[in-house]
Amino acid sequence: MALKYFVLTIVILAVVTSISHASDPSPLQDFCVAVNDSKSAVFVNGKFCKDPKDVTADDFFRPGRNSLARIDFAPYGLNPPHTHPRGTEVLAVLEGTLYVGFVLSNPGPNMKNELFTKILHPGDVFIFPIGLIHFQFNVGKTKAVAFAGLSSQNPGVITIANAVFGSDPPINDDVLAKAFQVDKKVVDYLQSQFWWDNN
Repeated sequence: MALKYFVLTIVILAVVTSISHASDPSPLQDFCVAVNDSKSAVFVNGKFCKDPKDVTADDFFRPGRNSLARIDFAPYGLNPPHTHPRGTEVLAVLEGTLYVGFVLSNPGPNMKNELFTKILHPGDVFIFPIGLIHFQFNVGKTKAVAFAGLSSQNPGVITIANAVFGSDPPINDDVLAKAFQVDKKVVDYLQSQFWWDNN
C-alpha cells in the first residue's frame, strides 16, 4: 500500500513539474561541476566548471542532501514558517492530513499579505511559489508523511523565527520590539529560547 502511494507521489511530481516553469535556466551541457581554480576548468554559462573528462561519480554524491525530501510529521507536528529563496516547492502527501499555506509578498495598494491555505489528504499535491513564506502542520491525531521536491539544486531555507530571534549576534531589542509591536521583555524572552535548525 505504501509503495502504491510512493509511486503515485512520484508520478504526480513528474506531471506537476513538467508543466511548471519555475526552475533554473537550461544548461548548455549535461553538467557543470563547480571549481574554484580557473586554470583547470572550462568556462560555461558564466561559471568555472571542472573539465568533464576529470569528473567522477563522487562529484554528484552528497550524503543526505538533495532536492527531494521525505518529511515525517508527528501528530500535531509543524514545519514552521520558512522560505526557500531560490526554489519552488512541490509537496505531495503520502499519509495523514496536513494544513498547509503560504503568504503573498508585495501586496498592492490597500491590500494585505494574502494567506492561501488548504487541507491536504493522501494523494494531494500543493505548490509553494519560490521565495514565499510557507508552512505545513499535521492537523491529525496520527502521523503524516509527505514528499517535497524543489526546483533548484540549492533552494536555500530560511526558518523565519530562527532567523529573527535566534540570530548570532542577536538583532537589537529595539528593532524587534518596534517591528513586531511588542514589549522588549517579549523580545528578550523569545531571544532566550533555544532556536534549533529543523531542516
